[in-house]
Amino acid sequence: MFLAIIMFNMIINKTKKMFEDNNNSGSLSKLSISEAPSPGDPKYEETKQELKETIYDCIKTIKDPEKPATLEDLKVVYEDGVQIEHFKPSDVSLVRIEFNPTVPHCSLATLIGLCIRVKLQRNLMEKIKLSIFIKKGAHDTEAEINKQINDKERVAAAMEVPSLSQLVEQCISEDEI
Repeated sequence: MFLAIIMFNMIINKTKKMFEDNNNSGSLSKLSISEAPSPGDPKYEETKQELKETIYDCIKTIKDPEKPATLEDLKVVYEDGVQIEHFKPSDVSLVRIEFNPTVPHCSLATLIGLCIRVKLQRNLMEKIKLSIFIKKGAHDTEAEINKQINDKERVAAAMEVPSLSQLVEQCISEDEI
């Protein structure tokens, strides 16, 4: 155990020295996080808009669990429903997704929210904290559903149920309808 700690410290010190040497020579300057666009930079809004469009492009193709149509076709998801609330290209961005079930008593609203979450988690490379909500007043049990689809443990437990996981996979697959 003691030998492992000594070796670990040697590796850390060697890596630190290599990083300092590279940083002083300027060879790692292109990787600098500090060069990410900041709120005053014109690229900032462009980069923020690109993230919003990427997110919308990802969720608009999710298939409805009951109907042979996408969530975009049914107007369940829409561009204005994607909000970047706190955008930091070099850090975690806060993203809020709002969706509108087709009817106030939609029994599959939780499944739709789960599909949105799973598809974004699998396809986005950006660091985001995702919040998914039903449009205010659009569902009879919106508070309960919002709580379920934003709870990591509930989402993980739901995806362990084979029949539910298979249904999510069918909805988020890129196959034609």
